[in-house]
Amino acid sequence: MASHTVSIPRKQTPRGDRRERRRAETRERLFRAALDLFAKRGFLETTVEDITEAADVGKGTFFNYFPTKEHVLATFGAQRLAEIERARDRAQNGPVLSALRELAIDLAGQAKESPALLRAIYAAHASCAPVRAELQKRLKTGRNLMTEVFEIAQDRGEIRRDVPASELARLTQVILLGVAVAWALNPDSSLRSIAEDVWALLLPNLLADKKQNPRSARSRNAAPRGKRL
Repeated sequence: MASHTVSIPRKQTPRGDRRERRRAETRERLFRAALDLFAKRGFLETTVEDITEAADVGKGTFFNYFPTKEHVLATFGAQRLAEIERARDRAQNGPVLSALRELAIDLAGQAKESPALLRAIYAAHASCAPVRAELQKRLKTGRNLMTEVFEIAQDRGEIRRDVPASELARLTQVILLGVAVAWALNPDSSLRSIAEDVWALLLPNLLADKKQNPRSARSRNAAPRGKRL
């Protein structure tokens, strides 16, 4: 009696999905290669050819994904903004202070990056006008997102209401940016641990309990903003 072998066909990956996955993998390889080189050589000293060689792709391939190397930094910035957007979404559906805490101690996703990379990125912002302009737009967008988070917290009574949410967002952003820059220049411990200490100092001054907010008493006697020294 003849035996019959039943073959089970393999599940085929749609060609379009496979192509998109390969494109995503190539883009990520170029992105990470660029960031690694920025950290090692600096942004200005790194060429597109350096990036494609490190990523093991043809030079022309780079321009299929990034019009210029400045767009690599724009992508890095977009990922940081996505971290703030996720914090905003968490705040809408859960405790706002826990979302703010995670956002602060992760410094919008920068805590996992190397100090050398952050130094290279900050140097690029300082020395390249197009990159600096992109940073200003990104900071404004991030500040607006953080304002939404603070507004949610104020509406729920989780944080103080005597300071506008936009001002709380601006000051928090300035502090966290300063922490990241200081750590990049002198990484004597992990960025996340430093950010945790900074958050512990910030939190009492954000809480709704006025007794824990000495600034609220001072603000009534403060000079108008335009006359500050």
